[in-house]
Amino acid sequence: MYSSLKSFIAFGLVLLVTTLEAQQPQTVSQGVYTAAQATRGQSVYKDRCVSCHGDALQGRVGPPLAGDDFLSAWSAQPLSELFSKIRNTMPQDAPGKLTGEQTADVVAYMLQTGKFPSGRAELRPDEAALKQIDWPAGAAAKPQTGSPTPSFPPTGNLAQVMRGILFPTSNIIFTVQTHDPAEKKNVPDSVASDGGFNWSVWGGNLYSGWEIVDYAAVAIAESAPLMLTPGRRCENGKPVPVNDPDWVKFTNELAEAGRAAYKASQARNQETVSDVTNIIADACLHCHQVFRDRRGGPGGLNLDPSGKANRCTK
Repeated sequence: MYSSLKSFIAFGLVLLVTTLEAQQPQTVSQGVYTAAQATRGQSVYKDRCVSCHGDALQGRVGPPLAGDDFLSAWSAQPLSELFSKIRNTMPQDAPGKLTGEQTADVVAYMLQTGKFPSGRAELRPDEAALKQIDWPAGAAAKPQTGSPTPSFPPTGNLAQVMRGILFPTSNIIFTVQTHDPAEKKNVPDSVASDGGFNWSVWGGNLYSGWEIVDYAAVAIAESAPLMLTPGRRCENGKPVPVNDPDWVKFTNELAEAGRAAYKASQARNQETVSDVTNIIADACLHCHQVFRDRRGGPGGLNLDPSGKANRCTK
């Protein structure tokens, strides 16, 4: 009985140590996959990925999956982000068709191609565990230095930027609350015949629903800084307060909302994206309350019920 107790305690200690090790932060330089797993991943890659990303993962119609450009794109995030991107959105022509195990195998092959060492334990398709695996410090390529970035003067006023980019793209994301992007819907002839000016069906015959949500989220994140373009004016002719701390804060909040929406869209889950619409709505509301939805005029006179005369001012 004493011998059995010792064996039980020893087993428990091994299990505890293994569990603690699995929970400790790691980097991909510490052997997080096995050579056999990378070999399986190479087979999946050749079957499902090579046509877009190239024989040597150098990129073709899709981006590279190894090298400096790849590391620049992914080394600031835990390995779970790369895993989720592949699992949920790849291959391009059949997203979500790879199993968790196949995805982990492909990631292992990518690490092997990137000259990160193999180890004794396989990379597990477990998001919680993958969140504990980062890239080594300095893995990202150093930013290139060159000529100064050219400046671009504004073409439109702030209202035109809002209505041309931010308003329609936000509506695409808000539509996810009531429509599943994965559902294929036929566009009625009465809508399709409007010459393509209906935002609700933009790209409906060109891209999948989830791709459209991706593009809308990216548009929000990338176009938010246009609110800080020097020299831009509000619809009422007043200069946009690009140096006002609150304006800068709200601009950053909107850009962050766009990035959150894009990350949510990568999950390919309607509920996940529906939840993030609150972040976009709040970002818009915070700025509107201070700089747009203001009533009255000089001396408190309500000469402009719409509040347009006071926009872009606090």
